[in-house]
Amino acid sequence: MSYLFPTYNKWPIKVKEAFGTSLIDEHGKKYLDFVAGIAVCNLGHCHPYVNEMMINQLNKVSHVSNLFHIDGQEEVAKALTSNSSGDAVFFCNSGTEANEAAIKLVRKATGKKKIITFYQSFHGRTMGSLSATGQDKIHQGFAPLLDGFSYVPFNNSKALNEAVNEDVAAIMLEVIQGEGGVHGASAEFIETINQLKEKYNLLVVVDEVQTGIGRTGKAFGYQHYNLSPDIITVAKGLGNGFPVGGLIGKAKLIESFGPGSHGSTFGGNPLAMAAANATLQTIFQDSFLKDVEEKSNYFISKLTEVLKDSEVVKEIRGKGFILGIECNQDVSSFIVALRDKGLLVLNAGPNVLRLLPPLTVTYEELDLAISLISNTLNVKLVESK
Repeated sequence: MSYLFPTYNKWPIKVKEAFGTSLIDEHGKKYLDFVAGIAVCNLGHCHPYVNEMMINQLNKVSHVSNLFHIDGQEEVAKALTSNSSGDAVFFCNSGTEANEAAIKLVRKATGKKKIITFYQSFHGRTMGSLSATGQDKIHQGFAPLLDGFSYVPFNNSKALNEAVNEDVAAIMLEVIQGEGGVHGASAEFIETINQLKEKYNLLVVVDEVQTGIGRTGKAFGYQHYNLSPDIITVAKGLGNGFPVGGLIGKAKLIESFGPGSHGSTFGGNPLAMAAANATLQTIFQDSFLKDVEEKSNYFISKLTEVLKDSEVVKEIRGKGFILGIECNQDVSSFIVALRDKGLLVLNAGPNVLRLLPPLTVTYEELDLAISLISNTLNVKLVESK
């Protein structure tokens, strides 16, 4: 008997130890981890500097309250704003909390409630964030949803133009839809968003929960585009495994989030800030991000080469180390086969394998993954019955 709600279909693995890109189960089997806590452990498991900073902080003070000044918050906020289009930060504990904060800030700042999001998007599972999510399967059983959201096909400029009017407060998007299949925004689509922002004076919210903190080879995924978001939400990789999230906003929004407008008991506590500070000090270095980009280019090139004749592979896409391999069939059996061989990967919808290795992955580990993926996907197409 389990004392847990069965909200997850758990894999048959009990992790006993983890370091770098490796997980070791209770039987001593070693896995190459291309899940990384679902794009969380960007510096790998048990990163020495992150651990050291957290232990040092733990021996001083782990939690007080946001009634007190916490030096680490200013340091982390400075790193986030210095490397983004934002000017101020609100700290919370997760991506869904960051997106809830964004929804509240949009309403408070604009006096409007209509927000345009996109089909196959994913913004979280609390009532506001699941209402923002454009997937029916996430909505099932939770009606009525939060009012005010309209969904538009992703990368469809015509549909977006038709959906936006003076009543719209904001457009909210992921520049790469992670859970929705690893689909990246087109340059044309981003330009349409910029034009609508200018025409209607609306806000642009970019959900960087999965794409932020170096995962795409830049500090934030939106920086691959001509885009300057008003609000950016972050979490996952921000604490390299310690729960921490944040909302980054432009200066014009600061007065809308004054005392009493929003809060979080645990958000931005000293321990979370120690983890985030160490993580950002490491990732927000030009040399580190360049290394991510170079390794990703190598990985994509080699994967493309070894899978070019596969009957099941349709497309390889993504940026940095958020990559998707779309197949012509359900990928669940491939995930199990790769797991049995010692490589852990995810899906992104029924037909897409999602690869999210730690950004510290080595070329040798990439070569091993390429070999395992090639051996698994270079198979005959399974005919539908």
